Amino acid sequence: MSRALVLNATYEPIGVISARRALVLVLDEKVDVLADTGERLGSASRSFLVPSVIRLRYYVKVPYKRTAPLSRRAVFARDHGRCQYCGRAAESIDHVIPRSKGGGHEWENVVACCRKCNTYKSDRLLEHCSLKLRSRPAAPREYVWVKVAVGTVPAAWAPYLEHEAA
Repeated sequence: MSRALVLNATYEPIGVISARRALVLVLDEKVDVLADTGERLGSASRSFLVPSVIRLRYYVKVPYKRTAPLSRRAVFARDHGRCQYCGRAAESIDHVIPRSKGGGHEWENVVACCRKCNTYKSDRLLEHCSLKLRSRPAAPREYVWVKVAVGTVPAAWAPYLEHEAA
């Protein structure tokens, strides 16, 4: 089943839920539907359009800033699936400063990498091999967690994410 993007009353993305849960919120009159998938869910007596983007009717204070946890999938999303040394399709992740040399497992030290570059770099620092980073690694921008949660962002969600999403 598809998923729905949940927006706060201020149109700020705050979560991704199943389309079925979104429909329950619509029926409970807690949200407004801003976009639908064009699909229908039905019961014996009624039929409903499946929500794709919903907005809460009342503002909900979010106690934390949502970020994507550091994972292979999140690194690939941030780096667009490209090796940060040569630009080819990435197959693995690499610690720019190897962990054995004191590098941490953090956003600023992890990049997507192809097998050839990862094997060549091995356990060395960049100064000791001829590789150069194409872009400096950093924590992803604000709404990358949405892309990590769903894989591919539906077109209907783009207007609500475009000012921040990578």
